Amino acid sequence: MKRITIIATTFVIANTLMATTTTSRASLNLLLRRSPPKLRNAKFFSSSSQFRPSTLPKSYSCPIWSSSFSFCLPPRSTSTSLPFRHFSSSPPSMSSAIAAAVSSAVSDESLLSSNPLLQDFDFPPFDSVDAEHVRPGIRALLQHLEGELEQLEKSVEPSWPKLVEPLEKLVDRLSVVWGVINHLKAVKDTPELRAAIEDVQPEKVKFQLRLGQSKPIYNAFKAIRESPEWSSLSEARQRLVEAQIKEAVLTGIALDDEKREEFNKIEQELEKLSHKFSENVLDATKKFEKLITDKKEMDGLPPSALGLFAQAAVSKGHENATAENGPWVITLDAPSYLPVMQHAKNRALREELYRAYLSRASSGDLDNTAIIDQILKFRLEKAQLLGYNNYAEVSMTMKMATVEKAAELLEKLRSASWGPAVQDMKDLKSFAKSQGAEESGSLTHWDTTFWSERLRESKYDINEEELRPYFSLPKVMDGLFSLAKTLFGVDIEPADGVAPVWNSDVRFYRVKDSSGSPIAYFYFDPYSRPSEKRGGAWMGEVFSRSQVMAQKGTSVRLPVAHMVCNQTPPVGDKPSLMTFREVETVFHEFGHALQHMLTKQDEGLVAGIRNVEWDAVELPSQFMENWCYHRDTLMSIAKHYQTGETLPEEIYKKLLAARTFRAGSFSLRQLKFASLDLELHTNYIPGGPESIYDVDQRVSVKTQVIPPLPEDRFLCGFSHIFAGGYAAGYYSYKWAEVLSADAFSAFEDAGLDDIKAVKETGQRFRNTVLALGGGKAPLKVFVEFRGREPSPEPLLRHNGLLAASASA
Repeated sequence: MKRITIIATTFVIANTLMATTTTSRASLNLLLRRSPPKLRNAKFFSSSSQFRPSTLPKSYSCPIWSSSFSFCLPPRSTSTSLPFRHFSSSPPSMSSAIAAAVSSAVSDESLLSSNPLLQDFDFPPFDSVDAEHVRPGIRALLQHLEGELEQLEKSVEPSWPKLVEPLEKLVDRLSVVWGVINHLKAVKDTPELRAAIEDVQPEKVKFQLRLGQSKPIYNAFKAIRESPEWSSLSEARQRLVEAQIKEAVLTGIALDDEKREEFNKIEQELEKLSHKFSENVLDATKKFEKLITDKKEMDGLPPSALGLFAQAAVSKGHENATAENGPWVITLDAPSYLPVMQHAKNRALREELYRAYLSRASSGDLDNTAIIDQILKFRLEKAQLLGYNNYAEVSMTMKMATVEKAAELLEKLRSASWGPAVQDMKDLKSFAKSQGAEESGSLTHWDTTFWSERLRESKYDINEEELRPYFSLPKVMDGLFSLAKTLFGVDIEPADGVAPVWNSDVRFYRVKDSSGSPIAYFYFDPYSRPSEKRGGAWMGEVFSRSQVMAQKGTSVRLPVAHMVCNQTPPVGDKPSLMTFREVETVFHEFGHALQHMLTKQDEGLVAGIRNVEWDAVELPSQFMENWCYHRDTLMSIAKHYQTGETLPEEIYKKLLAARTFRAGSFSLRQLKFASLDLELHTNYIPGGPESIYDVDQRVSVKTQVIPPLPEDRFLCGFSHIFAGGYAAGYYSYKWAEVLSADAFSAFEDAGLDDIKAVKETGQRFRNTVLALGGGKAPLKVFVEFRGREPSPEPLLRHNGLLAASASA
């Protein structure tokens, strides 16, 4: 779900190698920049922690992570608004009138009039936007929007037509255009594009702050809340108003002039530091290349990996490289790095790659150490300016949890995971010893993945590489779309050619309801491109559903999303043959996309994923992952790409049995990331006696069975919390995992083999979790679907940790 302030931000939800993904003025600045019965006596989801309209809790929000929050709006006033076209059952579009409105202030009018960022478009012109368009396009747009904001402030009234609708239109124009260039930076990065965005970014942030700190707008929202009509507003509209008021306070509106100026400087610095952090990680990842010419060094690696490495070598000028004879080029990109750690018998090679990966962006010109300290320093200063003790309190303002409840959940899950994780390591050492491994007595970080894969193969007779031929991308997508039709009653069809794309591998799809009418569209960019595309996987908004932005004669503008993955690309004449984890990742991101696309919420600022509390936003994505283990679903996608043979039944049963393999270790790994994140944003003092690496080592004592290396610099690549939207929010993965496992258990209760019951439960999930967006509190949404508050028992049961929890 990458985080950002409402006014011009890319709402992106992310899932990276580390993770296994904005809007309203609470979303505006998110946009522009976003209890179970018990777990051993813990009531984490108690509704008592929910925000109440009458008071603003002493906690603040942080931008909701990153996504392309974009939407087009039709002007309905007689002011100087420019004539935008809008998206409903046909695509959205932007207006070139901006160019005319500001051309007098720009020396080369012809360049503005031909700038694709300022032209009418039904879908973003991803294929024609270059770095040269960024500076003039953004500056022209900002100048125009500044005039519109001034006009709104003069005419604003505490009513929907005079406040919310014009505000949504204003915000949309910048978020659409900024969403285009921000997305291109993530998937088609160039030095020129980086430089152009870096130049205009301070101007964009300045406008965001100007909008977020607008007292006429803030006072109008407060007047709505205090009006006699407040009780008659829909729940969605009340949530929207509360979010705007809350976010305005978080944006510094209540500060005096001197403190507000300091706050604004901090915001500018944080934006620059976040971008620099991300660029350093990408550059450090691209910088590492290892050329291997000796076939002996590649012993153990499967043909799929050798083919990928040879293909990389060809791209680097080794024209005669082959999978069989090399040479081979290995990088730190996930599809390259992971096979080495899983399969390379060459222990020295595994160690070299592990150390390179864990030290990314930690030295020389790409060192993120000082950047991390600066980010943490500024976040703490920001929190204190707003009256909070630490940044975690700020973050929790826009979440279901409190700092205390998040920490309590993490500790309960940690205690349930620790014993099984310790046993996992004992089993691994015993197995390695039985295989005659010299390192069995001293297994370390670059050994565990390799020996885990060998143990899994031995225990369940499953070889992940041998499964790849059964998971070709076309079949996986067909099966995924079939599942969506069964559960949610939608049809998904190719629509390639309808919208411009940024790379020839990108696919475009149309989503239709049972009547055959289009209800949404989405892009899918599946493959790794290390030279230009950042790592991980994410879903982002392109356009959101909105009644305000509907074209004349239509009722609503349709949502558009993009799904981005970094999976293994096709090699030679073979299609992309996926690992099972890559299959899960596609299902995960599609879950995010479904919540964006299947929303029935017409209030644009709370539609889809907008205004959904951050620790609930992973519910649909993690819910969808469960279907990868559902027999009928898996058998529908697992077809051998050459023979068409379905995955043998005995292999499916082994795959199902292996689901809980090393569950304690995998759980503990995520809990380490979440605990470290929370500690850095609650108790760490930048410039104090402890370094960030000291904190990492301290947290690891209770969350890693094998202590990290003294030189471990994992934090320098922890993009989730330093360049994404998960600052003091990484715990959300576990929080939402409780929700998603319990949601899936509703289907288990109904009977997974009862197609009628599955369809009925799927429709209920669609009509609640997927449909209601941020217009209703997530705990209420969950109860409406499940009939009760969430329980952690299904999660522990699915992970095979229920017994451990009971004895903890």
